[in-house]
Amino acid sequence: MSASAERQWYLIDAKDRVLGRLAATIAKILMGKHKPQYVPHLDTGDFVVVINAEKVKLTGRKLTQKRYFRHSNYPGGLKARTAKEMLAQKPEDVIRLAVRGMLPKTVLGRKMLKKLKVYRGDTHPHASQRPVPLNFKEVGLA
Repeated sequence: MSASAERQWYLIDAKDRVLGRLAATIAKILMGKHKPQYVPHLDTGDFVVVINAEKVKLTGRKLTQKRYFRHSNYPGGLKARTAKEMLAQKPEDVIRLAVRGMLPKTVLGRKMLKKLKVYRGDTHPHASQRPVPLNFKEVGLA
């Protein structure tokens, strides 16, 4: 990381936001693409705190047709859940997985993902960092 890069904390309310557009905005902030000093080989991004993860919207028929897979590494160990089940059980993972797919698949991408903090309700333990509510017009979304 560059010595002059300062980390900002942003607060995003996911209530009534479309998942893909929200994830694209979060990935852009985590990578640091909204800053003039962005370079692809350094982590110049900021921290993002997402609240109200369970109130995110999915368009079309994604609630019933989109599936999340995991495998236990045993024969026949493939587990699948629909997006509706994931939002009911682990809404934080829905946003985290969407953002993870938009970050680089490298050590740097895994480091960027650690700066994402997702919470189910409207409270979070990062008040002491004084996160700034994100203005979506600043980063290119209205």
